[in-house]
Amino acid sequence: MAYQEQVRSLADTVQLYREDPSGWRSCKRTNEVSIYWRPSTEFSGNIYKGDGIVFATPEAVWECLKPEAGGLRTKWDQNVKDFELIETISDTISICRTITPSAFMKIISPRDFVDVVLIKQYEDGTIASAATNVEHALCPPQPTYVRGFNYPCGCFCIPVPGEPGKTQVLTFFQTDLGGYLPQTVVDSFFPSSMAGFYSNLTKAVKTVKT
Repeated sequence: MAYQEQVRSLADTVQLYREDPSGWRSCKRTNEVSIYWRPSTEFSGNIYKGDGIVFATPEAVWECLKPEAGGLRTKWDQNVKDFELIETISDTISICRTITPSAFMKIISPRDFVDVVLIKQYEDGTIASAATNVEHALCPPQPTYVRGFNYPCGCFCIPVPGEPGKTQVLTFFQTDLGGYLPQTVVDSFFPSSMAGFYSNLTKAVKTVKT
């Protein structure tokens, strides 16, 4: 099936991002996260990497991050207004639509994204999700949203050896926001948005009971 072929390629791609240390340049650092960027090989923009430690178990962190309709993500992530399940392909593969609110002092208007999403568990206890854009008959572009496009992106919840109350959260974002945005706006938006993501995640995990 086409989606499953796409997911195999997606899993390999985000794992390569995880393993490849070359070319990353630092662009922002906070108490929660270090953020890096390099030119994307998927589209004309950049790919961004976030690397931070969250003081919670991987299970608690995953509870906040997992891509599911009605999940916690819409409650704490200021960049996710709504999350819809369009189609379930298998236990680990689904087609989802994410709606984002206006951002950056409303310079960036509301967007929507349609992605194939993969959930994967690794032998070392890492839990991860990965996503990339797809077209789906049940979710054509809508006039009230600018359609954006995620290129292979991922979020890894990695156990910290010997410290069960800590999780390394490694994220990769490369997104074409669509529309007609000045490149300076895009380049400023992603690092600040990712810093907010880690800050809000750090607060959200404290409310999770595991």
